[in-house]
Order: sequence, then structure tokens, then C-alpha cells
Amino acid sequence: MTRDRIKGWAELVGLAAAAIFFALAIQAFAVKPYVIPTPSMVPTLKVGQRVLVNRFSHRLGADPKIGDITVFTPPAGAEEGLCGIAGEGPNYGSAASHRSCSRPTATHADMTYIKRVVGLPGDTVAVREGHVVRNGRMASEPFAADCGASAACNLDPIKVPPGHYFLMGDHRGASNDSRFWGPVPRGWVIGKAFATYWPLGRVGAQ
Repeated sequence: MTRDRIKGWAELVGLAAAAIFFALAIQAFAVKPYVIPTPSMVPTLKVGQRVLVNRFSHRLGADPKIGDITVFTPPAGAEEGLCGIAGEGPNYGSAASHRSCSRPTATHADMTYIKRVVGLPGDTVAVREGHVVRNGRMASEPFAADCGASAACNLDPIKVPPGHYFLMGDHRGASNDSRFWGPVPRGWVIGKAFATYWPLGRVGAQ
């Protein structure tokens, strides 16, 4: 084999190795698989369903939009329903006593959640019988499951702060979301779920 031929093969191998490296890098940093851990997004997403999340979708100038199914880091204390302002947590009782959490805690938790964006920066968001009322108008939400008798099915209006997003699960009666711990800062949003890859019967775009 001549030296030129050896050089050509070496370049070809190098290009193939570079292509594999960049493909793996894109998978690692741009697209990530995510397994649905709870029924909070039923009926849209079921427990164990696997989705692909575009980590660049909200990192390169494209802000989250109403209706986006989004993976994010919740505020610290989200599992306990902690609110960011002392004394300003949700108070579920009679309809007249409902209060909402307008600010998250100052730091994020060491976990990820997946919910739907229902409120943008500057929006006024309320919940009535499990349905979002955005800026005084009832949102069209054919994807939302019946809220049932949960006390969180009603929530007084809050103003979403600049740079924050209000997120809720589609299973309104069984979702730990912004109703309990407030809107989420833009910097804690990881990316948009854009496709299901498992199970086979649910494969397709979100």
C-alpha cells in the first residue's frame, strides 16, 4: 500500500471518528432522554413513557411558549410545597381564602420535573375548577384531566414575575406544580420535550 493511500485511509478514519464524536456530543448536550416518573402529566404522558428533550430549544434565544411541555429544575423545597416569600404560600380552604405563591425559593432543587407552560412573564394566572384562567380568559385545555375534588383546583390570581414561567401538570388533581411553589425562573428551564420514543404505540411528536 502506498504512502498516499495510507494517508487517505487515515484521513477517512479521522473524519469518521470526528463524525461519531460530534454525534455523541450532540446527543449528550442537545438531546436528552427523559422517563416520565409520575402521573402528573396524564393523559398526555403516562408513567414510564420516554420522551426526548431538546436542551437547546430554550438556550439559544427561543423562550418557552404557552403549551410547551418542558423539563425544568423546580425550586428548592418543591416536594414540601415551600414558597419563596415567608408567609405567602398556598392556603387551600374555602374559595375566599385561597392564596397563591408568586415567587419561588431562591435556589433550585437537585431534581427535574416535566410540566406544561401555562403562564408567561407578566401574565396574570388563576385556576378555576382545575382550568387555567390567563389574563382574565379561560384557556383552551383539551389535554387537561378532570381536577376532581382537590383543594388546588382553585387558585387566586397571581402576577407572573418578569423572567419567570408558570407551569402545571395536565393531571390537575395530582400534580405538584407552580400552584404550590410558584413560577420558575427562565434560567431553570432545561428544554422542551418534542417527541416520544417509547412505548412504540405512542411514538411521535409531542
